[in-house]
Amino acid sequence: MQRALQLAGLGRGTVSPNPMVGCVIVANNRIIGEGWHRNYGKAHAEVEAVRNAMARGYSEELAGATAYVTLEPCSHYGKTPPCADLLISKRVGAVVVANEDPNPLVSGRGMARLRDAGIEVVSGVRAEEGALLNRRFFSGIERARPYVILKWAQTRDGYLALPGERTKISNPSVDVIVHKWRAEEDAILVGRQTVQTDNPRLNLRHWAGVNPVRIVLDTNLTTARPGCFVFDGSQPTFFVNRGRESLPEGVFNRYAERPETGFPVFYLSCADGTRSLADVLGKFYHLGVASILVEGGGGVLASFLEEGLWDEIRMIQCDKILGRGVKAPLPEGTMTHYEQVQDNTIFYFISPK
Repeated sequence: MQRALQLAGLGRGTVSPNPMVGCVIVANNRIIGEGWHRNYGKAHAEVEAVRNAMARGYSEELAGATAYVTLEPCSHYGKTPPCADLLISKRVGAVVVANEDPNPLVSGRGMARLRDAGIEVVSGVRAEEGALLNRRFFSGIERARPYVILKWAQTRDGYLALPGERTKISNPSVDVIVHKWRAEEDAILVGRQTVQTDNPRLNLRHWAGVNPVRIVLDTNLTTARPGCFVFDGSQPTFFVNRGRESLPEGVFNRYAERPETGFPVFYLSCADGTRSLADVLGKFYHLGVASILVEGGGGVLASFLEEGLWDEIRMIQCDKILGRGVKAPLPEGTMTHYEQVQDNTIFYFISPK
């Protein structure tokens, strides 16, 4: 199961809003096949593991083998056929599962189908590690909103920036880490003031991966267009506002290929504009956004903290002293750990909820 969890993690940043899943198949105390869910809408981990075993010449050994899967095999037809049926057809002898799938379409049905077919099923093996790995997926099912990570960089005396000025705080090594974080989440969110002051690109310049969806909170649509990178069409961009709406059809994900003319700008309308963050998050969740990295300014960060709509905080602190400027919010929750990156320190917090 430890190996299956390692494999599952390889799907980070490429499978959302699906969960990360790994599968290892064992026969005669030997791993004969392994795989993971690599890309959204593509083959599931069990399919990849069975294919791997067959390609290695272990077709016959599948009968009676034990499959270790980090998440309960699916039992319904989605973009792919049910994985429970595949394991039954290969006559595996046992299936060991880390976590039951909370998706109402599965939720115990996959394991029940396996048991009905005479296959031994064991669940709850390394369940805590599996839940941590797929916390974005589990949180979404439970709360019907994206998993929210608040990120900010502050000086040692607690300031985010000088008023109205773009102020560089984190060092180049931390910038690489931040771009890695961006690659792992579906969307990145900022406010109108950040766009106008910093003119950020909100992309992956220092890390390989798929650019996140950009979300700009702009109640009255007053963000200036000339020279603003958020209008460059390089990645999907949504403006949350009061009154104007033009959305993509169906569930949206960031893996869509860029059109020749660039991505259009989308508009999401909320009755209270950007003031009802719970409504905003709920709408993006139903659009297929499973996680959001909030890199907004002090006002945006304070709003998420006040409404309790956050799951993690990643606070970067440098040794600089500004003495004045925009005050950083006070972190909440429980600090889990910190890491030193040259002259910057990154503090990690989790929500108590």
